[in-house]
Amino acid sequence: MTDTLVRNAPVSADRYENRLLAILFLAFGFVFFDRQALAFLAPYMDDDFGLSNSQLGILSGVLALTWALAGMFAGSLSDRLGRRKPILVVAVLLFSVFSSASGLMTGFVGLLAARALMGTAEGAVLPMAQSLMVEASRESRRGLNMGLLQGSSAGLLGGIVAPILVVRLADAFGWRTAFFVTIIPGVIITVLIAKYVLEHAPRTGKAAAASGVPDAAPAPAPEKVPVMDVLRLRNVVVCMLIACCYLTWFVTLITFTPKYLTDEKDWGSGTMSAVMTCLGVAWVLWGFATPAISDRIGRKPALIGFTALAVLCPIAVVYVESPVALGALMILTYTGLGCFTLIMATIPAETVPRGALATALGVIMGVGELAGGFLGPLVAGWASDAWGLQAAMFIAAGGAAIVVALSFALRETAPAVLRRRGGGAIVKESV
Repeated sequence: MTDTLVRNAPVSADRYENRLLAILFLAFGFVFFDRQALAFLAPYMDDDFGLSNSQLGILSGVLALTWALAGMFAGSLSDRLGRRKPILVVAVLLFSVFSSASGLMTGFVGLLAARALMGTAEGAVLPMAQSLMVEASRESRRGLNMGLLQGSSAGLLGGIVAPILVVRLADAFGWRTAFFVTIIPGVIITVLIAKYVLEHAPRTGKAAAASGVPDAAPAPAPEKVPVMDVLRLRNVVVCMLIACCYLTWFVTLITFTPKYLTDEKDWGSGTMSAVMTCLGVAWVLWGFATPAISDRIGRKPALIGFTALAVLCPIAVVYVESPVALGALMILTYTGLGCFTLIMATIPAETVPRGALATALGVIMGVGELAGGFLGPLVAGWASDAWGLQAAMFIAAGGAAIVVALSFALRETAPAVLRRRGGGAIVKESV
């Protein structure tokens, strides 16, 4: 079907690149809209569930667990089959269905099951989306495109739209309705992917590779690379370690900040929503700015510098008492989501051969979600019940601080920087 679409409706490489970016921007953005909804709805669910900090951490953690396992499986399966589009279509449709199912649950166990199923579907989205995007991207826009897809999309829809829309729906119609409406955009995006996304980007055609002229012929099948060979690459190992710590920073911060603001600071739901929206603004801003800057100054210095700022974000949540000041500081210091793109997509894509790309992305994301997304909030929830919610914020800050140290072990991969240093061709690490 894909090959037929390519033959019957040829599209220039640049035009397809922009079209694909727009569709995948929406797809991954709504992944995070659904994922973030629970954190914003937790205060409303207390009457029905009475969620403790530990239970909130478990709900966040189980989604990360199934997300991780699904991401690793989907990435490996995709590289074995040489297909990504069918996996992406099914994943987007199912995560929308399972997110809506959360509104039907009447007990903690049922909600836990719905979140686990949602994570199973969502985990496949990022490896498929980023591997499609990297092949469709011009070298000069690779970091920017992948940052917009993974960082800015999640920030706009999960960080800005979600806290505003979800809180308003919960205030007006109840928290269950807020879950129910999530199925609508998912179905629409599924149709867009099925109709407009190609299995092989025009830029991967044989003639395009030889001459730079857009070509619709599919690229030759990439050579399959064993997973263990991928895991021997230094950048892949370092990115996995960084992902563990960075997911601890992110998931812990985003899970417990809404409750910290309402319970510890006694701020109303409107103030909490406004402050959380500032995280979304920063998410959008740094989601594309950080990778774009890294295209010019290098992946490694960008990761070190922007992560150093990210250490300050959870600390500000604890010590800044003014909502206005806290919102401003969050915009300045919530820089980590732009760094996520570098370690989960851009650096691996510039390190591994094409035949191992989805596998590498799935493994890095999966290991990070297992350690930081699953175990991180569990530990933070337990620590918060024992010592107060500020413990979660300090755990988040510690995760980012470790990332700064680990980043020094990375090998630079930005093509423009490597050319300035060596004046030669860019060569990926050998497996």
